[in-house]
Amino acid sequence: MRSTVVPAQVTTVEDRVAGNLGLSQLILFAIPIFGGSLLFAALPPSMGVATYKLIVIILATTICSIMAIRIKGKLLLFWMIIILRYNLRPKYYLFNKNTSAFREDYPEIKTDNIKDETIAVKEKILLPRLAVPELVMVHASLDDPTRNIQFETNKKGGLYVRYTEIEE
Repeated sequence: MRSTVVPAQVTTVEDRVAGNLGLSQLILFAIPIFGGSLLFAALPPSMGVATYKLIVIILATTICSIMAIRIKGKLLLFWMIIILRYNLRPKYYLFNKNTSAFREDYPEIKTDNIKDETIAVKEKILLPRLAVPELVMVHASLDDPTRNIQFETNKKGGLYVRYTEIEE
């Protein structure tokens, strides 16, 4: 048994059901038959011939037959749907970065139940400051040409400092 891989672009091929007709063409041909029989039975005179019934059935048959014609491998019905979607879309696209569309909705945290002391403690946490002699030593080591200092960042915003001393 030989097996082949079907590319993703070929998945829209329509199967032929009867002769050279696809399923959507058969449905388009069946709509006037079932719709016409429903009109014939439901509208007055019931199960009787009337001129307006024949005109509606012939008009529906003509429209569905025209929509079943293939142009460049697609049904005329699908071409009409494409044109209709194109004409109904907005003509101008206005970008507004302040819109709330497609944003995650984060619930607001109520701070009434949290003690004020814990908030004050979090605000007071700071990095320790260097003393003056340590600060002078750091500046001197940065200015020294025999030392190689490199600052690198990664994609997540981390900072890496490479510090090597060149021996002579």
